[in-house]
Amino acid sequence: MFGINGPEFILLLLIGILVIGPQRLPEYTQKLTNLVKELRRMASGARDQLKEETGVDLNEVDWRKYDPRQYDPRKIIRDALVDDGTEAAASAAAAGVPAVTAGVAATATVEAPAPARTVERLDAGERAPFDTEAT
Repeated sequence: MFGINGPEFILLLLIGILVIGPQRLPEYTQKLTNLVKELRRMASGARDQLKEETGVDLNEVDWRKYDPRQYDPRKIIRDALVDDGTEAAASAAAAGVPAVTAGVAATATVEAPAPARTVERLDAGERAPFDTEAT
């Protein structure tokens, strides 16, 4: 917590008690207690409001499912390639081709060829069109 270890915290606490003084110490202790209670009440209210608006209880959420450390991009790509070409993977497996290669082959055959690119050229001496609203 803020890079403060145990003995340093106790020393700061003792200095704070000496600065505040014994007359004002109960008052500040009560203020700290009220602050902690208010923060707990606000957190509870936010949790209840989230549950009311979304219908999801935070205690029921499986947080491990959202842990980004569990995702391996290579595995995700491999699974996606195998899922896309399951028919091709089954036929390729019979032919002895690995499933990942079959998935790549299945996706490569499905893609349509790129449309031909047309390039419009200006005649010699012709000025390029100029759009005043675009600049």
